[in-house]
Amino acid sequence: MGEFFKSELKDRFLQYALERRDYFEVRVLYDEFLRPNYSLDFAKKLIREIRDYNPSLLDIMSGNGSEIFMLASTPKTEDFLIEGGFLDMHVKEEEKWDTFLNQLSGSRKLSKDEKKLLKKNSPSLKREKNLLSILIAAVVVSFLFTLYSILKNAFLEPQYVPMDEFERKLEQVQSQHRLENEKLTKELEKAKAVIDSLKN
Repeated sequence: MGEFFKSELKDRFLQYALERRDYFEVRVLYDEFLRPNYSLDFAKKLIREIRDYNPSLLDIMSGNGSEIFMLASTPKTEDFLIEGGFLDMHVKEEEKWDTFLNQLSGSRKLSKDEKKLLKKNSPSLKREKNLLSILIAAVVVSFLFTLYSILKNAFLEPQYVPMDEFERKLEQVQSQHRLENEKLTKELEKAKAVIDSLKN
């Protein structure tokens, strides 16, 4: 809930108390102004804020296990409302802040042409453009260098095999060749034996 609305509610509470001219329960304020959207605790909180601001605005009695149970207006309640109440205080505070903020930004606003001219001649903008150009150029050079390296490794340079790996592969091929020769020799001997047995 905004401060403006809270200020208005506090003034309504005080006005209601002024019109009643007798003690009444906090629940009456709750039923009159806040039910069903807010809680009874919220009503008590607003009354505490009124009391904290000026204890003489309301005559508050505790009871029934509650710190704030019954309340009534005082002679100062009417004077406070005549002077404008919480709502007027809130509006004046807002006006002070508006004035303060306007003074902070007191320099006149620039026209569109002035802003464009300022942007064009801004040294920080020129420096940013130069840095951006350098960064883009560095990225392009890096990309081209990477592309050249990849193409060079893939197509232009022959791939060399280390000597020990070459010897190992050569031995593997030779051992496979020997095994195949031995296998073929055994099969050939078997075939000769079969042919010899057929001749006899």
